[in-house]
Amino acid sequence: MRRSRVRAMDGASDAGEVRASRLQMEDERFEGPEHKCPALCDSLHGCVHDRENSPAMRAVLCAQVCKLYRFQTEDQRWLLVREQLSETPLSFSLPKRLLSILIHEHSSRVQDVKELSDLPLHWDGLRRDVLGHCNHLISCYQETLAELHQLSALACFKSSSSRSDRHLQFAPTNLHSQRMEVTSPDSPGVWYEIITFGAPADHHQSFKHGGLKRLLSKHAPHSHSSASFSRAECSRARALLSSMAQLQPLVFGLAEELLSVSLEQKATSLQRVLDSLTQQTELFIEELQDELVKRALLAAHSRFPASVHNHSNGSVCDATAAAQEQQPSPHDYGEEEWDRTWTNVGKILSCIIAMVKRLQERENRPQALMASEQQEAPGETGSEQQEAHGETGSEQQEAPGETGSQGAVSPCFSTCASSWQEQLLPLVVTLRDCVREAVDQARAAMTFVVLQAAVGLTVGQGPAHVVQRRHAVFSQALSAVVCGFVLKLHGSLEDRDFLQQLHSVGVLAQFESLLSTSGDELGMLEDMEVGVADLSEVTFSITEAKTEEAGDLLPTLSGTWGSLVVNVPVPPEDFVSLPQELKGSLIRLHPVHFNIGINQQQSLAERFGDSSLQERVNQENYERLKTYCTALRHRLPALPGIQALPDLLLSLDRTVDSRKRKNVEVLWLAALVCRTVNGVRLTSCKSAKDRTAMSVTLEQCVILRERHALGRQHFTSALDCMRRSRLSWGHMLGCYSPSGVAVSGFDTEERPSDLHSLWIPQCLAPKAPRRHLYPVAFLLVTSHLLVLWLILSLVILLAKYQ
Repeated sequence: MRRSRVRAMDGASDAGEVRASRLQMEDERFEGPEHKCPALCDSLHGCVHDRENSPAMRAVLCAQVCKLYRFQTEDQRWLLVREQLSETPLSFSLPKRLLSILIHEHSSRVQDVKELSDLPLHWDGLRRDVLGHCNHLISCYQETLAELHQLSALACFKSSSSRSDRHLQFAPTNLHSQRMEVTSPDSPGVWYEIITFGAPADHHQSFKHGGLKRLLSKHAPHSHSSASFSRAECSRARALLSSMAQLQPLVFGLAEELLSVSLEQKATSLQRVLDSLTQQTELFIEELQDELVKRALLAAHSRFPASVHNHSNGSVCDATAAAQEQQPSPHDYGEEEWDRTWTNVGKILSCIIAMVKRLQERENRPQALMASEQQEAPGETGSEQQEAHGETGSEQQEAPGETGSQGAVSPCFSTCASSWQEQLLPLVVTLRDCVREAVDQARAAMTFVVLQAAVGLTVGQGPAHVVQRRHAVFSQALSAVVCGFVLKLHGSLEDRDFLQQLHSVGVLAQFESLLSTSGDELGMLEDMEVGVADLSEVTFSITEAKTEEAGDLLPTLSGTWGSLVVNVPVPPEDFVSLPQELKGSLIRLHPVHFNIGINQQQSLAERFGDSSLQERVNQENYERLKTYCTALRHRLPALPGIQALPDLLLSLDRTVDSRKRKNVEVLWLAALVCRTVNGVRLTSCKSAKDRTAMSVTLEQCVILRERHALGRQHFTSALDCMRRSRLSWGHMLGCYSPSGVAVSGFDTEERPSDLHSLWIPQCLAPKAPRRHLYPVAFLLVTSHLLVLWLILSLVILLAKYQ
């Protein structure tokens, strides 16, 4: 007799205890004490107790439904198989966090654009476009977030009947974790996970005008700018604007202080102020030398030549003629113009330093002459004193001549207290003019960067409804892949090879879809292609959980759109055992996506339509998969099973190029490669019910046959048994309506007609009742009759018009 604790649907509290004296699978049963392999139940019970009751698993899984099977192997031994179907609170927790990040990001962008100074007419129009775009998205996202917050705290599932609800468009449809544990007398339980969910798509906006791929291609030629700037450059531009706002008044203040101190004619005070002015001005020049300023000025002049003016005065320490040369037109603006602007600031600073040095030298020289006169005889003649004074005066007249084109100053600085200020004043005024001109141009350039970056991240991505659709599709795909990664991580915390793989090359996520390339499902495939590709910018970070409460063990999001980081907390005792290089480091996500349509619409598309989208998706993602496997082989050549990758990839390449109709071998080989490299497996169709169930059950039975020696004579019975359990689970969880469901497993919404059900590949087709079978001859003739009718119609039309 076995005792098991029963938990509530939320997985958080005990509901009671169940005592089982025997287990039954179909018509076969084995008694508890007398069955042939008692180690099976002992191993399974220990695994269930240790793994399923851990806080980390209870945090990400809920509403678990389990079923046990016993299958015979080739050597007449027994396998105990445990299937577990679970929902996850990540279906709503991650979309809520993503919405909060998007609201915050767009609000910050609105604030940045509003803080820009008065803009020219052209730029102000772009600012209004950005503000309108962001405010619309903020309003929609705030409303959606408020609706999600009103849901029950225990809500963790979005059914397929709600996939078109506007306030649920960010939540994935039918997201489940389907896990299988296989226990044999020779080995402990081995787990296999597959994440199933409805294809990430925006059903609320429907697919009348296609999916994301088509919509983005329509809006791609519409560009608001010839220059593009990254988020990092935008952040640098905001930092430069802030730096200019601080340094300009500081330089001006020190320049005024230099003039005030010059009245005192104290060399030490003058040198102290000059040192401070030199330090701040050099820092100012260093900021101006940023290549971003130059590139932005060139881009701004090329796009809006009348909005940015150049007021360069030439080299202030050169001859006067250099300052009077004609200014270049905005169209002739080049890199040397900006270089001359910030160089002028450095040159005038050098002139000020030289002038102060000369003033200090001449202050010390009369003092030395007076000291020597006191030591000489009093018989010195007045003519000699006049000669010395005239010599000093001539030197004083040389100083201002060396300062360039600023004119002469009074030569009587030794006798007039204001002479120092009079000589420094023209240079200080010129310094202020040069600094002001450089600040104006740098501010205009950085304003252009901030504005263009805001345009590129908002209006440049397409209309607001397209951006909202992209965010919603991404949210659905993100929730599914995070669920798969968390389960993979918690199941491999003791696998050092897997942890090293995470640090070295990242984790692979293989999306398998069964969508056709016609009708609405073509739009879904276009949505899913973009959503999966956007996941390549996502990274994971393993963090230490504060407590073992469920709320502290749920993954969170940080960062911004395009650089999101998923923080995955683990219990403290597990975090301590992690390799040091993995703690706090970013783990890259490598998503790949393979699609093979298997329903009757795909048959029509392949005969009379276009399946080029499916072929392109499979070919491009094969290249991405090959790149990941190549990097993995180079960095971890000793990883178990990695030597078989070249042959698997070669077979997959040939299969993808074969262009065979409904070639499900592409999906099998891609799944095999994914499991070989410890990747995350995700399967989807329109609603993650019929086609997904057929694919998952087939994959599970193939795993039992290939890895656990399931008897070939028991393969079909095991497959039928698992597929019947999927139907009962669907009724239990609300995926299918209780009435009107055929034994084949297709619900009333998507169940094909009796004829069309046989268009599914034989390996994936459910076992239908005999009353659903039609004569084979009729099936063979139907398609040919349709082709013949089309040919005859064409002949009649040609004859009529001739």
